[in-house]
Amino acid sequence: MAEAVVVGGGVGGLAAAIRLRSLGHRVTLLERNPVVGGKLAVRERDGFVFDTGPSLVTLPRVIDECFASVGARLADEVDLHRLDPQCRYHWPDGSSLDLHDDNAATRTAMEAFSPGAGAAWQRFEDRGRRVWDVAERTFFAGPMSGGLGLARRMKSPADLLAIDPLITLDRRARRTFDDPRLQQWVGRYATYSGSSPYAAPATLSCIPHLEAREGAWYPSGGLGSLLDAFVRVAERCGVEMRTSSEVAEIESSSAGGRVTGVVLVSGERIAADLVIANVDAEHLYEDLFADRSALRRVRRARRSTSGFVILAGLRGTTPGLAHHNIWFSADYRAEFDSFAEGRPAEDPTVYACVSSVTDPSQAPVGHENWFILVNTPPEPDRIPADYEQTVLAALARHGQDIAARAEFIEVITPADIESRYRSPGGAIYGTSSDGRRAAFVRPANRGPRRGLYLVGGSSHPGGGLPLVTISARIVADMVRADGW
Repeated sequence: MAEAVVVGGGVGGLAAAIRLRSLGHRVTLLERNPVVGGKLAVRERDGFVFDTGPSLVTLPRVIDECFASVGARLADEVDLHRLDPQCRYHWPDGSSLDLHDDNAATRTAMEAFSPGAGAAWQRFEDRGRRVWDVAERTFFAGPMSGGLGLARRMKSPADLLAIDPLITLDRRARRTFDDPRLQQWVGRYATYSGSSPYAAPATLSCIPHLEAREGAWYPSGGLGSLLDAFVRVAERCGVEMRTSSEVAEIESSSAGGRVTGVVLVSGERIAADLVIANVDAEHLYEDLFADRSALRRVRRARRSTSGFVILAGLRGTTPGLAHHNIWFSADYRAEFDSFAEGRPAEDPTVYACVSSVTDPSQAPVGHENWFILVNTPPEPDRIPADYEQTVLAALARHGQDIAARAEFIEVITPADIESRYRSPGGAIYGTSSDGRRAAFVRPANRGPRRGLYLVGGSSHPGGGLPLVTISARIVADMVRADGW
């Protein structure tokens, strides 16, 4: 039995702690903030409840597998609801499209939206299925050791082509759909990993397939109830959790080439055989475990986008509103060009999660809780102080004048994200998927000293609830394979 310390109590850290307990190790989880959860956070005000991080659950089975490793069941911990429609999309010309939980219904909606799109969507869905089926048993099955780890898990060279890495997501969209609106819809899925559809590989076409096959889920009571479930399962299986406990340094023995523990800001030292870093890899190698070589490699990976958030408690209800809503900009390419130049978009695409549509407990009766997010570059200093007005104006152009109905409006800026989560640039997902080599330059799960491992959005396989949960499984498998 090893002594393990998990640095960072985000979902990746919680999942890693549970997995390590399933292997029989003693685990202490250290979180610098007063509460665990990382970006899976909740804001409550005047009877309104907002999920300020993830707003839906995809691939719940990977969370269930994590819980099952210590004898728990996700179904016993959280009441999940499969959403239909999954999302409602709007364009500047006034058109809109619902993506349904039922594939036949989505194909029908696509055809009604744009003649010929039903068959095109089916081709896109079939390709996405092939991408995922190969990616799940290769890319997501274990660590990336250069290209070698991936190649060893592939059955043949055909697997590499099947995951569609050679063209961008935008190029795949243009080859599949004639309607520019649907090309823009496809591009939206790049933002799930904080990436650009004009740079990220078409491998990301598996995301809409996953939502079509596995569903888009909402836990009763909001995403905070999922966090509560992680905490309960971790506590029951014996994880010691300490909040307001910031790590200043990860110690190692140069003679033995292994980690020896951590030092807290308070000066306290905790001995450990294993240290699992659930922090941004750039922060890890610059501040906690100084390693210039590792830091140079980390900085080769592009940061994901950041985000500008508005939390709005609104009076009244909005006709035609869904749980998840997107209002597209008039020029998607211009948005991402501005990000590449380090500027926020002047005409941003706006996402709004209004969970009170599904769960009335999330807002006072007759009111709505709007969580609004627009993508921004990971450049906190480049965000204008009045950018809130740009976002509200974009919504107003789509007929959503929410300022007139607001009981209050709060904002969360990229600078806030950077400060709260030690995420350089306020990058929400750690590293992006931009570029053909993105998967290979993303920081590895095994650190440069024996006993040091990385989980979370900045390491393999990337950001988002399902992926950081998968990263915890990968790390646990590595710990076992390394003889701990």
